[in-house]
Amino acid sequence: MDKSLFDKDCRDCPRLSQFLDNVQARYPDYYCRPVPPFGDLDARFLVVGLAPGMHGANQTGRPFTGDHAGILLYQMLHRYGFSTQPESLAADDPLELLDCRITNAVKCLPPDNKPVGAEINTCNQYLGNELERLPKGGVVLALGGIAHRAIIKARKGRQADYKFAHEAVHDLGEFRLIDSYHCSRYNTNTGRLTEPMFANVFARVRSLLES
Repeated sequence: MDKSLFDKDCRDCPRLSQFLDNVQARYPDYYCRPVPPFGDLDARFLVVGLAPGMHGANQTGRPFTGDHAGILLYQMLHRYGFSTQPESLAADDPLELLDCRITNAVKCLPPDNKPVGAEINTCNQYLGNELERLPKGGVVLALGGIAHRAIIKARKGRQADYKFAHEAVHDLGEFRLIDSYHCSRYNTNTGRLTEPMFANVFARVRSLLES
């Protein structure tokens, strides 16, 4: 894979690198490296999450695969024609994304699922290059406020001009950005994000791509 988009050997964030080493010692069968983006390089739809989950992407090596957060995401991707099957089980299963690509604002598992600002900034170059490749008229989905702010930063926008809000759509010139609450277990269990709310976001994505 193009190293401007992803570096599987990256050790630029000392805290994250040390944490991955510690996790690997506890879970020797886990992937425990920077998690690569998944999907077609020429896709018009880019999903941006926060970071790999401990027992999800950090275990399997595929974004949103292996933990709760991916269940609803892949169901919606399939329902709206962006995936060949409704669940992602492993990095080597037959699932294919259709006109869609998934990445994270931070490519490595952070302690307590909370990257610090310096780590987000260090990884931002990869997200920026990913956004540069997006075909004109594409749509980017930010899952959560951190992903939203990372996208704005990568495009050198003013954060004050693009406030995060669920289902908000922002015109970033070459593409539209749509926000959603993250599909985490906490958000879905508390009802902050419901299935109909998430479905509305994907219906809007499909409508934007077809308009």
